[in-house]
Amino acid sequence: MFRFIHSSDLHIGKRFGNMPEELRGRLRDARHTVLDRLAAQARAAGAGTILLAGDCFDTETPSPAMLRQALAAMAGHAGLRWVMLPGNHDSLLADELWTAARAALPGNVVLATEPEPILLEPGIALLPAPCTTRRPGRDLTEWMDRAATPEGALRIGLAHGAIQSFSEDGSGLDIIAPDRASRAGLDYLALGDWHGQMAVNTRSWYSGTPEPDRFKHDEPGRALLVALPGPGALPEVAPVETGSFAWRSLFLELLSGDDAAAALAAELPAGAARRQTLLRVVASGRLRPAARMALEAGIAAVAPEFAELQLDSEALAADCEDTDLDAIDRAGALRQAAELLLAESHDENRPEAEREIAGEALVRLFSYCDAMQP
Repeated sequence: MFRFIHSSDLHIGKRFGNMPEELRGRLRDARHTVLDRLAAQARAAGAGTILLAGDCFDTETPSPAMLRQALAAMAGHAGLRWVMLPGNHDSLLADELWTAARAALPGNVVLATEPEPILLEPGIALLPAPCTTRRPGRDLTEWMDRAATPEGALRIGLAHGAIQSFSEDGSGLDIIAPDRASRAGLDYLALGDWHGQMAVNTRSWYSGTPEPDRFKHDEPGRALLVALPGPGALPEVAPVETGSFAWRSLFLELLSGDDAAAALAAELPAGAARRQTLLRVVASGRLRPAARMALEAGIAAVAPEFAELQLDSEALAADCEDTDLDAIDRAGALRQAAELLLAESHDENRPEAEREIAGEALVRLFSYCDAMQP
């Protein structure tokens, strides 16, 4: 039985430039410390090897300190073997990166920078497909079909890229053959690129990122614990938790008469977990102006308890009647402006986009007037 951890897409050094400055540092640090969490899961499961299937670094030019600190973290877990594969973000075009890595390489770290078999130990052959460029445009795993390995050895493929039209960056290129594992007689194909965990088939898996960096996949940071009972036997694959931060999307479908603030409060995670949670509230449906302001006020009230709390209200329409306008003013210029916006939001002769803009402007007017109240 050969056990190992399969991970990928650490993206160490990711800048998170769209996040508040204080949070950026915490997110960057979590991408580095995930190495320790991967090592802890390996030790707990009795796995001696950690395969990193590409994009260990977010760019081809990580700083010298970033590289050396990552290697030092791996060296600190001397009982484990780490295998690093160049991905599309840190491809072989990054000569300076991989030259510097070789110069400072700890004894327990293997660089899989050549498409040739690596004998990890007797009876365990690794077949890597390092990314030559950011978009190679061809199937870099094809050589595995012809790769010679010792008779009776386990054959493990290690690759980074899209399968069919399935890729993290949406490029739509057909790169890796979905049946590569069967074609090449692989006992397991460890894949990176897609940040969500997914089985392509029983022998081919995307591990997902061990530390999420976006709301796209809406799942915790995880790696895979893989056990290979022997040549030809089906792999035993199980997810293991590795993430420090949770990136979650909360979907609120609202009707005009709903208490939006209460609906929000009922769904929010509680307690200390909020500090490590980035939450996107996706509101849809229709709301009266007062309920919409209550929803925004509820979010503003609890936002400081979260790492990040965002409201996505693009699909939330304003449901406003004449009686709602009294909250703005009963007469005068503001009332006239509100009546005009209300009429435009209900005008079926206008394009839907214009009606939505008018409705959103009316909601903004409500909020400004509410803020000016003593």
